[in-house]
Amino acid sequence: MALPSNTASSWMQNLDLPSRVFGEGGFGGTDYELYEEDDEFVLTIDMPGFDREEIDLAWDDGVLNVAAEHVDENRGRRKTYHRRFRFPREVDEDAISARYENGVLEVTLPAVVDAAATGTTIPIEG
Repeated sequence: MALPSNTASSWMQNLDLPSRVFGEGGFGGTDYELYEEDDEFVLTIDMPGFDREEIDLAWDDGVLNVAAEHVDENRGRRKTYHRRFRFPREVDEDAISARYENGVLEVTLPAVVDAAATGTTIPIEG
């Protein structure tokens, strides 16, 4: 039996699959944006509900660790966040800066000029 081709009359009408179900970026959506501009990486992370003092950033051998913990004693809840970001180029770790404002963490990571991308090139067959 063939499925109906007119989805406007089906139960799936206006669902806009898969983006509306899974978020614009695929499964689970995304809480961050990472881009490279003018020889620096810029990472923005949506982290509402945390205070600046509750967020820890650490740089370790090409990996940025972002961790946060907020305890709401009135409600008996604990909120945690942890992500690791690996960068494809060498970063000037002494020039990394971060700012947290209105629930958004922005980290600027200047890339070392003329540094080659790290890793191994993988050939693609086809």
